[in-house]
Amino acid sequence: MGAVNLANIRKTIYYLQRNGLRSTWYAVRERLEERKTPPYAYEPPSEAELEKQRKKVREGAAQGVYEGITFSIVVPAYRTPARYLRELIHSVQVQSYPDWELILADATEDDSVKEVAEAYTDCPGIRYVRLSKNAGISGNTIEALEYAQNAYIGLLDHDDLLAPDALFEMAEAIRRGREQGESPLLLYSDEDKCNGQGNVYYEPNYKEKFNYDLILSNNYICHFMVTERGLMQKLKFRRKFDGAQDYDFVLRAVTELEIPRRPERESLVCHVPGILYHWRCHTASTAENPRSKAYAYKAGRRALQEHIDRNGFAGQAVPLKHVGFYCVKYRGGAFPDAVFASRPDLGAVGGPVVRSGKIVGGRMDSHGKVYFQGLRVYYSGYLHRAVLTQDADAVDIRCIALRRELWGLFREITGVSYRHRPGEAVFDVSLLPKGTDLQALSLRLCQAIREQGYRILWCRKEHVGEV
Repeated sequence: MGAVNLANIRKTIYYLQRNGLRSTWYAVRERLEERKTPPYAYEPPSEAELEKQRKKVREGAAQGVYEGITFSIVVPAYRTPARYLRELIHSVQVQSYPDWELILADATEDDSVKEVAEAYTDCPGIRYVRLSKNAGISGNTIEALEYAQNAYIGLLDHDDLLAPDALFEMAEAIRRGREQGESPLLLYSDEDKCNGQGNVYYEPNYKEKFNYDLILSNNYICHFMVTERGLMQKLKFRRKFDGAQDYDFVLRAVTELEIPRRPERESLVCHVPGILYHWRCHTASTAENPRSKAYAYKAGRRALQEHIDRNGFAGQAVPLKHVGFYCVKYRGGAFPDAVFASRPDLGAVGGPVVRSGKIVGGRMDSHGKVYFQGLRVYYSGYLHRAVLTQDADAVDIRCIALRRELWGLFREITGVSYRHRPGEAVFDVSLLPKGTDLQALSLRLCQAIREQGYRILWCRKEHVGEV
């Protein structure tokens, strides 16, 4: 979208009022620099590719590999414009994976939605349901879920669109999980936004594999989310979290699956790469007007706080500068002792290594690639992820704090005793011999920590420090 438009001006003014001139200057400067990157263009799968998918499903079905992989797409509809609803229905009808039902759960006071739905009465799989009343997004979804009959439930907002390969990619992920011995219970894809006409796509949201501490920062899972029916119908949505009902659901599902205390259970949540969902943005949507759903951000904070309390963490959910993003500040002592005392799943905490105002080290993947490499330290990065707490495969040994129980392991890996840097809570890297390959040592150490069953947290110190 253009650099200057009413929505962006509105967002900038709102940010200025919340965070002041200095932070706004850096935020605007970063956004203007982002405009220099090549524009995004959504490339839908070709008809040839979709036919390949259909053929694969037909052949796989004959062998039973897709047995039981069926989807109920639940759409709580309320005063949905006819054009949006027809486009939504079409996006489901053209799916390359055939085993679906579409439930249009209508809470509209008049017959406007019903009149559109009646045009599809002869279409197999499309079911129109008149809800008893308009009980809000959570209440309407709760009632609609009772009509879902298939093994997995996908949630689709009444003015959004699915990519034509969305259900195929979800089915493939479930099939692969089965072959590996553990079917995922919650799946999510990448997504983008589209304009009101549904013909311009922008702001792709490319996600990563499930990251527990990142979900404690914001609902990065969002769309397209598919959940095993039993889990969805057990937990449902809760009306007191309207506006953030999906975030509350994900946090409760994470607890239900025992992920906070058992990192190995993260395999039950599966990221399916690829843009499979188009979030339609118009004047009333949260994406275009952050004030339009300020209540949603407050509900998200309450949902996160309840998750913190439910899991026995001594912490407080605190909003960050960008709306809809949070951090957990831990109580009970100085950093990082309060973090380790509250989070027995964490073995190490690391932060960014900064040189000349830019990030040169910090979170790494298992091959040593540095996340946020070269980003100005005052910038928030892609979708603000550079300022969010998140789990890491590895962190830089130059800025690492270690749980005391792992000090022996540290000496075994590094050959030196663990000791804090003077006046700080991170390792004194000057204790290592000159010429040490710090990256290789960081990777070996962090791999050993993860093999002990611990998570590794990457964060900005001020975002997890004591309340």
